[in-house]
Amino acid sequence: MIRNTLRAACIAALPLKALAHDGHGATAMHWHATDTWGFIVTIALVGAALWFARRK
Repeated sequence: MIRNTLRAACIAALPLKALAHDGHGATAMHWHATDTWGFIVTIALVGAALWFARRK
């Protein structure tokens, strides 16, 4: 079950084409502060999930 959850989280985190405004996409990408925090939180959650999964 944890593998399916991690797989779903990784797929959801993929940077797919966004059409919010100019600058998003493969030719001209830029970052927002919330993007960085989102990646930090995602990495922390995946790390915690792996740590708790190995404790069993």
